[in-house]
Amino acid sequence: MRHQKSRHKLSRSPSHRKAMMRNLCKEIIEHERIKTTEAKAKAVKPEVEQLITLAKRGDLHARRQALSALGQDATAVHKLFTEVAPRYTERPGGYTRILKLGPRRSDSTEMVYLELV
Repeated sequence: MRHQKSRHKLSRSPSHRKAMMRNLCKEIIEHERIKTTEAKAKAVKPEVEQLITLAKRGDLHARRQALSALGQDATAVHKLFTEVAPRYTERPGGYTRILKLGPRRSDSTEMVYLELV
């Protein structure tokens, strides 16, 4: 039974889902705005928000936790801690925004922009 399991499965195996979430997190940190499906954006939004909250702490343990979550990508972690997190020092949460774009032409999947506020 899946009682109170709130994570999105996205019709993928656990390893594929983990890799996809990691890649989406890296892309949103590097580019600060990505175009993706609504379901993926809603699934990755809490992950990105948690990483930014972690980066606001700024200590070594937080940096190592971010490295672990982003798959040892040092450039993304460096940008997260030096550029992204200092922007949100006064903000208590809500670092990302989802902007709807309409359906994709090929399969009518709802497309959105996921961007940092």
